[in-house]
Amino acid sequence: MTLVERFLKYVSFDTQSNEETGVTPSTPGQMVFARYLKEELESLGLEDVTLDENGYLFATLPANTDKPLPTVGFIAHMDTSPDMSGKGVSPRIVRQYDGKDIVLCEEENIVLSPERFPELRNHIGEDLIVTDGKTLLGADDKAGIAEIVSAVVYLQEHPEIKHGKIRVGFNPDEEIGLGAHKFNVDKFGCDWAYTMDGGEVGELEFENFNAASAKLTFKGRNVHPGYAKDKMVNSMLVANRFISMLPADETPEHTEGYEGFYHLIALQGDIEQTMVGYIIRDHDRTRFEQRKDTIRQLVAQLNQEYGEGTVSVELNDQYYNMREKIEPVMHVIDIAFQAMKDAGVEPHVKAIRGGTDGAQLSFKGLPCPNIFAGGLNFHGRYEFVPIPSMEKAMNVVVKIAERVATSATSLAH
Repeated sequence: MTLVERFLKYVSFDTQSNEETGVTPSTPGQMVFARYLKEELESLGLEDVTLDENGYLFATLPANTDKPLPTVGFIAHMDTSPDMSGKGVSPRIVRQYDGKDIVLCEEENIVLSPERFPELRNHIGEDLIVTDGKTLLGADDKAGIAEIVSAVVYLQEHPEIKHGKIRVGFNPDEEIGLGAHKFNVDKFGCDWAYTMDGGEVGELEFENFNAASAKLTFKGRNVHPGYAKDKMVNSMLVANRFISMLPADETPEHTEGYEGFYHLIALQGDIEQTMVGYIIRDHDRTRFEQRKDTIRQLVAQLNQEYGEGTVSVELNDQYYNMREKIEPVMHVIDIAFQAMKDAGVEPHVKAIRGGTDGAQLSFKGLPCPNIFAGGLNFHGRYEFVPIPSMEKAMNVVVKIAERVATSATSLAH
């Protein structure tokens, strides 16, 4: 099975995750896919293939050299985003893309256009895999899974490429922030690993947001509007005041690079009670803590104005910037950087304006930067992946394995 055939098979599985179920994996389709992958890895002759009750699938490609080498892992997630359906994905290959509009669904006038998505122009002349405009594609992160499995097959078919022990890990529920929560780092047994979960070719990431969620409850007092003067407290208006007190230009649509933000993600209420949801993001840990303090201060200010208990907030940290865990072991970045060059890819080291399983795994003791998987426009109907990008990502996995074996033996424990 080729890399492309493997990817097209994988996207046929509906693995959309769901943050409301409270179980792991959060949807049964993820376990169906995990069982399929388990059978595939076993049929390929990998060793120590295990699938636990929570949908975490691990396997080993044994070393083919007696040289003492570190054990390196490659990780990708099986779920697709809750933002759009991943059921009945109908992918299509656009051969030698000509730079023009791609009609995904003619009857609904859904068009993938370089005017709206200029990154398409970077892939003129390449074969692209697109959707039919009715679902997401699932390149996030089934491209990563296909690349890892295909790289393992390539290493098996080319025993002249010496490598150490390689561990493969596929996990559920990354898209709802739970991919690393039940990931058994000790059982995985690696010195370090890489998530194959980035976007454009060349991306190499070891910085990400510090992240928290804020759930605010605003209590009101309902009185007949004809007799409400100095009595009514409209919880929706109090919530609106809170929203307007946050910096208007510190939102996702006004920030880029290392700029953090407050992102309003939910708003529901009536006069008696309004619920507001935010996510808080910043690369800098000090500014991250300051943002949470700002939320608390505004809550205290409104409670002083409207009465204690009018506003309450629940703040929960979600993940932290992995940079502080990667900097002491920068050889894992150096190896990936050189492996990309070996594969003919120009490395592009950038900070993630989001999170990754690798961030949480790094804080669990497994240094785990992120490498491109090649897909673009994730989480929606305009998602696509250039086939040459997947091929390059697969080659980078191979080159990392090769470069670890040719690097200093001192890397091993």
